[in-house]
Amino acid sequence: MNKPVLVVLAAGMGSRYGGLKQLDGVGPSGETILDYSVFDAVRAGFGKVVFVIRRDFEKEFREKVGSKYENVLDVAYAFQSMDDIPAPYSAAPGRTKPWGTAHAARAARREVSGPFAAINADDFYGRDAFGKLGGFLSAGRGGSGKMHIAMVGFELARTLSENGSVARGVCDIDGEGRLRGIQEMTKLVRAGENTAVDEASGAEVPLDSLVSMNLWGFPPEFLASLEERFPKWLAENASSEKNEWYLPFAVNDMVCDGSADCFVLPTSSRWFGVTYREDRPFVVARLKELAEAGEYPERLFA
Repeated sequence: MNKPVLVVLAAGMGSRYGGLKQLDGVGPSGETILDYSVFDAVRAGFGKVVFVIRRDFEKEFREKVGSKYENVLDVAYAFQSMDDIPAPYSAAPGRTKPWGTAHAARAARREVSGPFAAINADDFYGRDAFGKLGGFLSAGRGGSGKMHIAMVGFELARTLSENGSVARGVCDIDGEGRLRGIQEMTKLVRAGENTAVDEASGAEVPLDSLVSMNLWGFPPEFLASLEERFPKWLAENASSEKNEWYLPFAVNDMVCDGSADCFVLPTSSRWFGVTYREDRPFVVARLKELAEAGEYPERLFA
């Protein structure tokens, strides 16, 4: 089997990099969070990275980001744009953004021919998380007539911010580790030793609940399924200036119609990112600790 491909959904990055959290140096030697994802993917057995970006900052992205990894693994680019949609559909006159993360993953279809992972560009997922996903994708699963999708599940307690509420998708999992559904909670905060509360709904959630942080693993036929389903979604949403087609929506549709199973892979990794400006010191300190503990070298791509 081909080595899995890492698809990085990075079209949200702007062309002016100075203040963007995705390219903020937070590691001991100025590494970005994205550097850690690529590093972890390589040691988990991934052989190629595809950056899904916008055409308007391709040159600068290649120079400042992609060039760092060219001696480590194959690097390719795909482009998300509003006009990359099938006929007869077109974007609403007032639309200013592309069509969401499922549309972004679809943009990589010409660069991916085997199993692949899709990740956010600005999230730290950790070594164990990539190891679990890489193992799942490399093993392959067949014989059931269904696509086998994977999602890495993080303990809620390992994803909260001390500086404000966060939005998380709380997973409903059956006894065999398959995803039955995701309940979106938009304002989760720690409320006690073992509990978080969603300030929007008042719902209490155990801190050991598994949540989705958009670390997905897909077989190659997933992209063909997206291609088939996109026109139906557009038929209902093309006239909207804001509606977006998200990966969890697409996965949920496939699970509900019986064409796919989604396995939740629990991880011991701690997710983190710079959700709030005040989160940055924690991220810097945590990455320094991981380097000192030998989890990562002081320089990732020396």
